[in-house]
Amino acid sequence: MNRAATEPNDGNGQARVDSWVWAVRLFKTRSAAAAACRGGHVRVNGATAKPAQPVRPGDEIRIRNNGVERIVIVERVITKRVGAPIAAQCLIDRSPPPPPREILVTLPQRDRGSGRPTKRERRDTDRLLGRTDH
Repeated sequence: MNRAATEPNDGNGQARVDSWVWAVRLFKTRSAAAAACRGGHVRVNGATAKPAQPVRPGDEIRIRNNGVERIVIVERVITKRVGAPIAAQCLIDRSPPPPPREILVTLPQRDRGSGRPTKRERRDTDRLLGRTDH
């Protein structure tokens, strides 16, 4: 294992939260990790984290990414991106299991591209429901 990758640069056992979540492969890019922090999707020990907030071993990190919540405990602090097997040793995953497929299939889903109704569709709906002004 690359010793420099598993030891932080400052030597006091902490790293930036955006750097750490990127290094353990929870985000594809560091800029995506920083954007998630700025957007309020990353919490450290229950508090919303800014990208430069330090993390230490034992901290709980909650990440909301693409509608999925990940809960991880920092086991080891790293600052550089490493291989997946080494990254897995740096965290303890406490995420809830994903919902069963049967539940996902029964949830109503809107067809792609069928967002807000057009003006014509809204007028037709209003006329059908008797909500016309004239």
